[in-house]
Amino acid sequence: MLHHRKDPTEAYRRVDFDARVRGADSRQLVDLCLEQVIGSVGRAVHAQERGDNAAKSAALTRAISALTALQMGVDLANPTAGALIQLYQSARNAILDCVTRFDARTLQAIRQDFTEIREAMLRSIPA
Repeated sequence: MLHHRKDPTEAYRRVDFDARVRGADSRQLVDLCLEQVIGSVGRAVHAQERGDNAAKSAALTRAISALTALQMGVDLANPTAGALIQLYQSARNAILDCVTRFDARTLQAIRQDFTEIREAMLRSIPA
């Protein structure tokens, strides 16, 4: 018989995520997706260091899902649409490559890039 363990931290994270999605406007949804990419990539690296393959896989899957949501939400009328789609697809492909050939440096670079993008976006919001 298989025993399936539930991670209480993941359960709380999911409830928080769902609540934030329900009340979010488009800019908040983008911020939430960026936050998910950053956090999930960080959790994947940490899980790899601990030898926790299940947590690593879950984190990589969450990062890919967030990138897919970002890519699907790009306004094609926006002049930066092409660059955004290319960025999201490149990051998604790199993370997918890490599923079979884990590369912490690549993931840290992605995490840093998305952290900088998120910080720039947050700075652009009028006070």
